[in-house]
This record gives sequence, C-alpha cells and structure tokens, in this order.
Amino acid sequence: MKRTLYESDHDLFRDSVRQFVETEIAPHHPTWSTDGIVDREMFKKAGSAGLLGMAIAEEYGGGGVNDFRFNAVINEVVSGSNAAASGMCITLHNDVCIPYFTRYATPQQSERWMPGLANGDLMTAIAMTEPGTGSDLAGIATTARIEGDSYVLNGSKTFITNGVNADLVIVVARTSDDPHAGLTLLVVERSMEGFERGRNLEKMGLHAQDTAELFFNDVEVPVENRLGDEGSAFMQLVANLPQERLSIAVGAVAGAEAALDLTVAYARERSAFGRPIGRFQHNRFQLAEARTEVDIARVFVDRLIEDHVAGELTIEQAAEAKWWTTEMLRRVVDMGVQVHGGYGYMTEYPIAQAFLDARVQTIYGGTTEIMKEIIGRGMGL
Repeated sequence: MKRTLYESDHDLFRDSVRQFVETEIAPHHPTWSTDGIVDREMFKKAGSAGLLGMAIAEEYGGGGVNDFRFNAVINEVVSGSNAAASGMCITLHNDVCIPYFTRYATPQQSERWMPGLANGDLMTAIAMTEPGTGSDLAGIATTARIEGDSYVLNGSKTFITNGVNADLVIVVARTSDDPHAGLTLLVVERSMEGFERGRNLEKMGLHAQDTAELFFNDVEVPVENRLGDEGSAFMQLVANLPQERLSIAVGAVAGAEAALDLTVAYARERSAFGRPIGRFQHNRFQLAEARTEVDIARVFVDRLIEDHVAGELTIEQAAEAKWWTTEMLRRVVDMGVQVHGGYGYMTEYPIAQAFLDARVQTIYGGTTEIMKEIIGRGMGL
C-alpha cells in the first residue's frame, strides 16, 4: 500500500537511519542483549549522525525541525529491525523525554542541557512509575520539599527505561498534598548526592534496554532544575503523553510488519506433507488476516501522525492507537511463533525474541485497560 505521509526529506533520512542501525546497532545487539545495556558510545554516534533532538533549535546543535515524522522514521526503522531493544534508548530520548525540555525549559536551562541532548552527551529518562503506583499519577508518593534554593527529594521509582545510562532524569515528585496540582517535574542529574540507581532489572524481553530502580535520599535539586511551574506536572504529563503513546503505536505497527514478514518467509520455505506450510489454508488465512490488520493499523497511525504534526492529535485518539496496535502486535507475533512451530520457541529465531519483546507493549505507556478508560471517559461514559 502506497503511503502518502512522508516527503522526500523523510525518505532520505530513512536511508541514513537504516544505515546507522545496520552498522552501529545490529552487529552489537547480541552482546548488548547479554550485557543488559547498550554501549553509550553508540548513543553519542547517534547524536553525531543527526538522529537525536531533531526538534531542538539549531542554535543548540539540534535539527531545528519540529516534525514528528522524522521521529516516526527512526521509530519504524528501529522497531522493524531485529535489534529493536538496542535502539529504544534513542526513541525514548527523542519521542518521550526531549519534548519536556523543548516545551518547558527556560533559556538558561536550554543553554545548559540542549547541546548535550542533541549531540548525545546527555541521555535522558523520565521517572513516573513507583513500586506502589503505575498509571495512577494521583498516587505518586515521591516527595520534594523546598528548602532555600533547592528541593529535597525523597522516594523511589521503578521500571525506568534508560534508568542506568541516563544522565538527566525527569522526576515526577509531589510538592503538595493536592492529588493533581501537587505534582512537579524536577530534573535530577547523574552526579547529585543521594541519587542512587538500583539493579538493572531482569526482564522477559527487551534485554538490551536498561531498566532500573531509582532511589532518592535527601537529594538536593536546585530550584533552577525545575521544569515549568511548581504544581504543573499533571498538565505537562497530560500534554506530552499522547505523543508517547503515538510513538508506541508507530513502533508496534513496524514491529508487527517485521514479524509478519519473518513468518511469511518461513511459511514459504518450510515444507510439510510435500508442500510449503503457507499453502495450507489455515496458515494462509491467518497470514491474510494479519496482513489486513497491519495495513489497517498503518493507515490509522499514519493519519494520526498527520494530525499530530498539525497539532490536532487528541488524548483519546492516541489512546485508541496505543491499545489497538499493541494488542494487534501481540496477536501477530503469537501467530508467527505458532506457524514457526518448534523453531518459533527457540530464542535463536527472531520471531521468538519478537514474541518476548512485544509482551510489555500493552503495559508500558499506559495499559490497555487504562487506554480504554480514557477513551470511554472521552465518550462521556
């Protein structure tokens, strides 16, 4: 199906991203999967290659182009590769974290942080989830009390992507008892005393992506490290979460298409009872259904990308895309494992790793159930 979303600049950019993934990520992915973390040098090379901070102003070394389609290109190439987990540090940095800086950083903060965000010297993470709180932002217990020119931060976060490698962590902290108006964004820097990282969590999939516990013990965070006004974090998160969820949807569609391509190729090559297994009606119908779902998902997500670029993406639309595409991805990779048979259960086969990596996507960024709540409330229910 011909896509009309991208222009020639995006196509040229895709070629550059594909070359970067093939040369700087894919060859090292097995090692990083074993290590549970990517080499920071790759991230710096991504900055040198112009793959970081496309929306950051040129005066700070960024691309100076606020066009989410460039983010989507990176996401599609990374998610469609067999090394998706090794490239997630780039997509999280670009799609999830950088918007908080471009929208809310002061000129002084921009001078301090933007160059490093663009050239790869500074990797970012965002810390919302706590051991006892997931999607319920009103339940956040990490506190920050102001003392003089600093906030004193106490609490813990968990399941934080880029948590080990990150130099700047955007922390959602409670600065008053108000459930929503009492939340504030503070930027915690790697060297701050009292900021400790726990273990690199062992996950079912996405093994190359570091995911950590973070601990804050009387961390003194200067007031000048606050992003936006005190008490404004809830609305900041509401404004930025739709792009995060759209980003997940973009990756889910690309991942599903890659898994489908793997399965179709296997179904053509593997024979049983004297013919390729793709010739059996049951398998052919399953693959046909998956092809249809992937095509439908891509058309819908492409349209939402257009809406987002035009500033028209709604919270509910992003929620629709996030839950449906990630559930579709689960169906496609599960079918792919089944068609592969015993080989699909072997981790040396890419479809097995795709199955493991896909499982979390209906959870992070807001579970399927939370997405349906958001959509239902938007319907006045």
